[in-house]
Amino acid sequence: MLKDFKAFLLRGNVVDLAVGIVVGVAFGAVVKALIDDLIMPIIAAIIGKPDFSQLHFVIHNSVFLYGSFINAIINFLSVATAVFFFVVQPVNKVMARYRSEPAPDPSIKKCQECLSDIPAEARKCAFCASPQV
Repeated sequence: MLKDFKAFLLRGNVVDLAVGIVVGVAFGAVVKALIDDLIMPIIAAIIGKPDFSQLHFVIHNSVFLYGSFINAIINFLSVATAVFFFVVQPVNKVMARYRSEPAPDPSIKKCQECLSDIPAEARKCAFCASPQV
C-alpha cells in the first residue's frame, strides 16, 4: 500500500498540480501587493478613498458591506488581468511555436475551379463538375 501511495505522489499530474498551486499562491501574493501598494493608492488619489471596505448601508438593522464587494471585484479583476498578460499570453505564444501544421492528406486535392476538397484520383469535381487535370 505504501508503494502505491508513493507511485501516486510521484505521478506527473500530482507533482505538476502541486507546483501550479504553489506558484499560483506566490503569484497571487505578488498581485495583491501590487494592488495594495500601487493600484489602491492611485484610486485613493483619484477618488479619495484608499479602501472601500468601510462603505456600507443599513436596512432594518441589516448591514450591507458593499465596499468589501468593491474591493473583491478590484482584486479579482487585477489578478485576472495579471494572469492573462503574464501567464496565458506568454504560454500561448510558446505553444504556438511548437504546434505544427498537419501534413496534407495525399489522397485529397483541391478543385481548381471551386476549391472544394475532392479525391486525388477524381477526373471531375463532384461539386462544380469541372474537369480535373
